[in-house]
Amino acid sequence: MEIESKYLVASELPFDLNTLHKKEIEQAYISRNPTIRVRKSNDRYILTVKFKTSLDSGEVLCNEEHETLIDEETYEHLKAKRDGNVISKTRYIVPLEPFKCGGEDISVFAELDVFHGYLDGLRFAEVEFPSIEAANAFVPPEWMIENVSGDKRYKNGYLSVATDISDIASRPEK
Repeated sequence: MEIESKYLVASELPFDLNTLHKKEIEQAYISRNPTIRVRKSNDRYILTVKFKTSLDSGEVLCNEEHETLIDEETYEHLKAKRDGNVISKTRYIVPLEPFKCGGEDISVFAELDVFHGYLDGLRFAEVEFPSIEAANAFVPPEWMIENVSGDKRYKNGYLSVATDISDIASRPEK
């Protein structure tokens, strides 16, 4: 099970992106319900199927996720059958300070996505947790300015059918 929270990030970050590990990602959605996605991450090609679980809340997203490696030819074939746009982004891996949950130190990192193309200017970070308890105990750093986990407009499937960044208004939508 995938347990994560998603945050909009400040325009000024307290670290240098050039010092972080990064992945160049291109992804396309074959279906949004259930979520069926193909992704190119650097030189890896992945088919993902996600199912929303009943544990979802506005602050924490819970999904059953299944990933399978595919070859480039299969990726290109499925990408051509996409519903919507191809999303392009750079994903930076940001180590976060460990935090306490149930007496244990929990170490997590943020995946900071910086979008390109028609979504240029959009940036958010996702943090994946080992448990719902850990997700609820997490206090985001100041540069994570708003939890948008429950806002459908920040789901990549929704972004794939947006026409440009203006489709995402400043007021959260549940």
